[in-house]
Amino acid sequence: MKKFWMFILAIVISFIPGVIGGFFSPMSPGADVWYNSLNQSLLTPNGWVFMIAWLILYTLLGISLFLIMNNDKTRQNKSGAYALFVIQMGLNMLWTYLFFGLQMVGGALLTLVALIAITIWMMVVFKPISRAASYLVWPYLLWLCFALYLNGVILMLN
Repeated sequence: MKKFWMFILAIVISFIPGVIGGFFSPMSPGADVWYNSLNQSLLTPNGWVFMIAWLILYTLLGISLFLIMNNDKTRQNKSGAYALFVIQMGLNMLWTYLFFGLQMVGGALLTLVALIAITIWMMVVFKPISRAASYLVWPYLLWLCFALYLNGVILMLN
């Protein structure tokens, strides 16, 4: 039963950036008008794609965190893994606030570069603790790289 609650906790923690970011997303009042007025990449997906992608990505991050939390067989110190997870969550929330809340496209781009770097570092630190946890972060990293492209195009075109 303890593992079940650890799993639920890990999933809830992983969704915090999405919940907080929801206050600044294009679905929130005002942000949609600004966002839809921007010149965007032809590869920009519809809004529903973002919602489904983030649902999947936050779930994978939660499972990854659970695997780190639940691995008692390792001699690795997990504090670094937890710290990097929290930092990447903070940067994830910061990106949403900068991009949609403050409409600072350039600042958001720099934050995204930092987020990608921290995510790669997190994957490296996760790997000796749980290979599966490290591998579950790959889709998130790929999505962040796609977001970097989309953010960069918006910065260049506007």
